[in-house]
Amino acid sequence: MSTISRPTSRDVAHEAGVSQSTVSLVLGDKWPGRVSPATARSVRSAAERLGYRPNTAARNLRLGTTRTVLLMVPTLSAPFFGPVYTGAARVAARHGFGVVVSTWPDDPAAHPSGSPTGGPFAAPHEAIDGVLASSLATSSMITSATPGMSGAGTTPVVTLDSGPAGDLVPTVDFGVADGMRAITAHLVGLGHRRVGHVAAAVDQWTFHARADALTAAVAALPGVSVVRDSCAIDVASAKDAATRLLERSDRPTALVCDDDQIAAGAYKAARALGLDVPSDLSVTGFDDVLLATALEPELTTVRLPAEEMGAQGMTALLDLLAGRRPEPRVLPGELIVRGSTAPPPAL
Repeated sequence: MSTISRPTSRDVAHEAGVSQSTVSLVLGDKWPGRVSPATARSVRSAAERLGYRPNTAARNLRLGTTRTVLLMVPTLSAPFFGPVYTGAARVAARHGFGVVVSTWPDDPAAHPSGSPTGGPFAAPHEAIDGVLASSLATSSMITSATPGMSGAGTTPVVTLDSGPAGDLVPTVDFGVADGMRAITAHLVGLGHRRVGHVAAAVDQWTFHARADALTAAVAALPGVSVVRDSCAIDVASAKDAATRLLERSDRPTALVCDDDQIAAGAYKAARALGLDVPSDLSVTGFDDVLLATALEPELTTVRLPAEEMGAQGMTALLDLLAGRRPEPRVLPGELIVRGSTAPPPAL
């Protein structure tokens, strides 16, 4: 029985009348400045005529790379992380990389099977070239999770929306503190003086930063106060927390929610208590996911450029893989004012 052999780079070199190294340069897009455009066209034409396709697996094996990046996120159910993946995958594809997604383990300190280093970054470095780690708790988690991560033989890491990390790892963050300050200024400008904070009970830097910024912004404004209750990022839990705030004797006239899904729970709490949004109660969210415009009235919120974060994170990781040290990046949010906020009711 005869078999049909696949064309090789040697066949392409013979067809084009060049060396195999020239074929590798052209088909690896490394020819500019080293091979003439005419020669590059000749090599590509020969490869097309022969039906040659580079053996990516063999090439990666020779280079000691898998061309694969791991994106780690807290959950796959939150709509926010889809655009983060989209942005990362878009940039990765342009450079011949793929992106796989995983969630943080329930116990970040656990040692996965076969991993000598442990921690959530401990996927075998033979399987991935780098890690994009989104929404870590605090910089102390980075310290414990990335021992020697910048050393030889370890997996390069870039953190997303996890706060400053000093010299530990490159970072790409959102300007969440500025976003909270913008919300505070908007509500106070409408005349609100009693603010309720429906805070996410999640140990992540981004939510700590939101709470700290809101507290500081209110403290700097005479006559403005804030009360806080916390909840899971879940509509039912958010409804319960918002209800507790709205049943206070000094009921807030505005609820600042850490997340758009939490804001949906605040809407439900208001309606259960017979309060109209926004004439009786203003509500704000954070993130500007699709839910924000599905609510009625549409939600005033802070738009965070999630897809751009994924793209910037992947760009930083590619820089790291190339031996460069990317600078920290902070992406600004944007206050989007919609129908859920209005002046407080007359007292």
